Amino acid sequence: MTAELDRIAYTASATATGGRAGHVRSSDGFVDLDLRPPVEMGGPGGATNPEQLFAAGYAACFQGALGAAGRRAKVDTSASLVTCEVSIGPVGDAFGLAATLDVTIPGVDEATCQQLADEAHRLCPYSNATRGNIVVTVRATVAA
Repeated sequence: MTAELDRIAYTASATATGGRAGHVRSSDGFVDLDLRPPVEMGGPGGATNPEQLFAAGYAACFQGALGAAGRRAKVDTSASLVTCEVSIGPVGDAFGLAATLDVTIPGVDEATCQQLADEAHRLCPYSNATRGNIVVTVRATVAA
């Protein structure tokens, strides 16, 4: 199911040149990065890659959604941590992605953390964009 936006709140724009061994720059210049394939994929490493950028964006967006879920449930999520791992690998003759989101909310038990993480997964635009397209695992962890 494709959802249309009720309104556009913001549009980001970035331009890439050279593919995975190139450069990416946002229209406002805040993102201005060289790209290199990671060593694990036979590349030279030494720069960021699309998977790291996707993981950073997803983690930040998901934490924002976690904050919204926490406010609705009257649970303080301000000290929460969201770590996103994005994996890439072959799917037949193409490539695919998978993501894992590890969520920690200090002072909250695992069941509550998982409930809030699941609600954030429902709210998060990245989760909504990936749902049904890639495997996304959401795991709650208790702070040590």
